[in-house]
Amino acid sequence: MVQRWAIHRDAGDWERFRELWHPNGWMSATWFDGPFEEFIRASQRAFAAGVRILHFLGGTAVEVGGGHAIAQTKMTITQRGPVHGVEVDVVCTGRFYDFFARHEGEWRIAHRQPIYERDRMDPVDPAATLSLDADRLAGFPEGYRHLAYLQEANGSTVRQGLPGLNDEAVRRLYREGRAWLLEAA
Repeated sequence: MVQRWAIHRDAGDWERFRELWHPNGWMSATWFDGPFEEFIRASQRAFAAGVRILHFLGGTAVEVGGGHAIAQTKMTITQRGPVHGVEVDVVCTGRFYDFFARHEGEWRIAHRQPIYERDRMDPVDPAATLSLDADRLAGFPEGYRHLAYLQEANGSTVRQGLPGLNDEAVRRLYREGRAWLLEAA
């Protein structure tokens, strides 16, 4: 399920991507927070406009409690786009924190919340010179500040206060995950 999310979303295979979600599924990201169907529509519009965000996955740890589960998966998000006239690649590393629920006998994603641990921005052309607004960059959370800078430079509204490596938002997410498992045990 976790692997298929990245494969189908990055390939723009929206019908297969849709099958992964619980009917009440919710997606949270830097640029989006809402029902999965709206996330699909927003992703389709971005995909049609040429936006390409790639997801690379690492190890996964899963805890199951009755008809609920929590999965944490190491991930890297990469996005390419222009910043101040320079084409850049942003690489953001963290974890997907997934709430799963059984629906009609199948596991489905009930909520996906990325945890943003660290990121970086590099010009695609190593000879290019890139100058960022230091105050603007510092205004974004440490774990995804370069990703946020790129996304806002290209018209997205980026959410503040998302879970990071070791902050109150991630501790709150862990508490929600424990409650989710106990609820179905």
